[in-house]
Amino acid sequence: MISNLAVLPIVIPLIAGILATLFHKKLSVVRIFSQIITVLNTVMVAYILWYIHQNGTVILESGDWMAPFGIVLVGDMLSMSLVLTTNIVALASVFFAPHSLNQKQEEFYFYTFYFLLVSGVSGAFITGDLFNLFVFFEVLLMASYAMIILGGGKVQLRESIKYVLINLFSSMLFVTTVAFIYSVVGTVNMAQIAQRVGEEEQTGILTTIGILLFFVFGTKAALFPLYYWLPKPYIVPNPVVSALFGALLTKVGIYSIVRVFSLIFVYETDITHQLFIWIAGFTLIFGAIGALSTNNIKLVVAYNIIPAVGFMLVGIGVYNSTGMSGTVYYLIHDMIIKAALFFIVGAITYLAGTSDLRKMQGLIHHYPLLGWLLFISAFVLAGIPPFSGFIGKLLLLQGAVEADEIMIAIIGLAVSLLILLSMMRIFIRGFWGEKDEKVVANKAAAKKFVMPIAFLLIFSIVLGVGAEWFIPGIESIGNDLMNPAIYIESVLKE
Repeated sequence: MISNLAVLPIVIPLIAGILATLFHKKLSVVRIFSQIITVLNTVMVAYILWYIHQNGTVILESGDWMAPFGIVLVGDMLSMSLVLTTNIVALASVFFAPHSLNQKQEEFYFYTFYFLLVSGVSGAFITGDLFNLFVFFEVLLMASYAMIILGGGKVQLRESIKYVLINLFSSMLFVTTVAFIYSVVGTVNMAQIAQRVGEEEQTGILTTIGILLFFVFGTKAALFPLYYWLPKPYIVPNPVVSALFGALLTKVGIYSIVRVFSLIFVYETDITHQLFIWIAGFTLIFGAIGALSTNNIKLVVAYNIIPAVGFMLVGIGVYNSTGMSGTVYYLIHDMIIKAALFFIVGAITYLAGTSDLRKMQGLIHHYPLLGWLLFISAFVLAGIPPFSGFIGKLLLLQGAVEADEIMIAIIGLAVSLLILLSMMRIFIRGFWGEKDEKVVANKAAAKKFVMPIAFLLIFSIVLGVGAEWFIPGIESIGNDLMNPAIYIESVLKE
């Protein structure tokens, strides 16, 4: 019965999404229902993570078919930590949504798609099967296709076409690559793939398949040079949808790279992981340049997704336990802070009536709390001590130095300053300065936006200030990622 815990983070939101369709126009009911279910799901996932921490990995073999013959769900410290972070973001989002969405958007099955997205993301983190990873990618993408067009604006339709086409292409390549790897090793169970790739000593064809998988995941994670699709599709939907996209979707791509290239393709690191370091460097540089190149505050935050995934790729590329720990820590940190930042810029856009930084000034006189939340968020994002961004970057840079990758460490430090500059431009030009007497403050609306933002920032601050509580667990995850035998033995029970 304990093994059934692994499926609950997938099934509960899936059932809740189906139920939400039955009363989608009764907004007061569907809001309360969604909020209660999300709270309960978050508490349940927190309990599962605690159980795994105390008792070890939880494996669910569907239909009692033993791995590798059946489909398995693997609840380990890495996957369940990310599922918990997903639910924390979802919890803030479900309370932010009523103040962000209009009635038409909420009634058009927003909460159904919201639960479907959470279920798909959770499934992608938990699955132990490469083909099912593809399936859960499609589940979360179907939900995102519906959410991106909520409201039906012309710009949303234009960007949604681009978003759908890019993801259709990467999905076709994904399923084709899965077919390739099955034809070579005869299985799609990730633990058994890892075992057989080791037996074959990762021949040239397997390395090529690994690079194709990286191309798929790199497209979804928005790594250089595959990030060209990202910024605008993430800013055209409603702010709560942007927050869910920015916090969750690219992170599933990064998680997939972490899992596959720490478990399966670990025998030709001079080829694969060295390539990752180069790509990480370019991703950091071009993402920071993008964030500095625009006066649209939503685009500033969207572009800052790109250097963040670049930092995460650094830890994978240097391929040591410190770097892997840094990637995991930074991944959790970035999921939370990106959601908070999208909430903040969405609130600013609503209250100021524009997202153009050139048309704002002195907002701190009207909305001081929102301004200081932005100020703190900028420091968290840039990695200023003692916030969570600093802890993650410290581990990543330490891992780079241990691997003698000094140049990527220097690039990372320089880009951190550029990230801080891009965010402080919003604070200085939008909030600082003389009071604009033409602005009529809507303080009642501002108060409604503040609570979900503060909720996420509290987690970010605790993750940094209380780092000594979390680092042992994160380092344990990093050590496990560097020892694929642990995962293989827990799944295949060898």
